Amino acid sequence: MKRALAALAGAVALAGPGVLAWSQASAATSVNVSMTEFKFGLSKSSVAKGAVTFKLVNKGSVTHDLKIAGKKSKEIAPGKSGSLKVTLKPGSYRYICTLPGHAQSGMKGVLKVR
Repeated sequence: MKRALAALAGAVALAGPGVLAWSQASAATSVNVSMTEFKFGLSKSSVAKGAVTFKLVNKGSVTHDLKIAGKKSKEIAPGKSGSLKVTLKPGSYRYICTLPGHAQSGMKGVLKVR
């Protein structure tokens, strides 16, 4: 058992810092989203490609949601929170609140994915 652990430790040491960078790149990205009347506040304006989890908090006084890349969150009541997980390829993605009149009132934006 000790010999197997020593061999594994040696292999990891030989692999070097590239292994750590790869594991970090494969981790999901989180974006905090504040929702109010009538705007979104995102903690990041661009993200790396791959899995992205939007952590939604409704700080407003009416219900909101988030739609991006064809996926839509549940409606989030005032003072409540939720999340939406999507997988994104490089490009630009429009996001909106789908409730009537919200996007037209300013609840929209573009997220860049690199």
